[in-house]
Amino acid sequence: MKHRKQNKPAPQTHPSALAVPSYHRILVKHGLIEKSLPIPDAYEMFLKVGADPEVQKLRNKVAHGHKMKHVPALYLATAMALQGMTKQELEALKLRMEEK
Repeated sequence: MKHRKQNKPAPQTHPSALAVPSYHRILVKHGLIEKSLPIPDAYEMFLKVGADPEVQKLRNKVAHGHKMKHVPALYLATAMALQGMTKQELEALKLRMEEK
């Protein structure tokens, strides 16, 4: 006896969440960019944020002294560094990014 194959709909995911890279979501989450900022501009800002000495210092603490060669790990370490910053530190970072 054959069983009828049931057609299950694909799980619904929000299309805009998939279309936006992780670095864009990280920066928006921490208030460093507007959600409407174009992706190339967001990437440029992410590179600037990653090059900031304070962020590098926190990212190195997250990395536990190991060199992070895997790119997603670098995104994760930067996100964790930003998450570890206070509101005042984030505001100071935002001001430094506007100066550059």
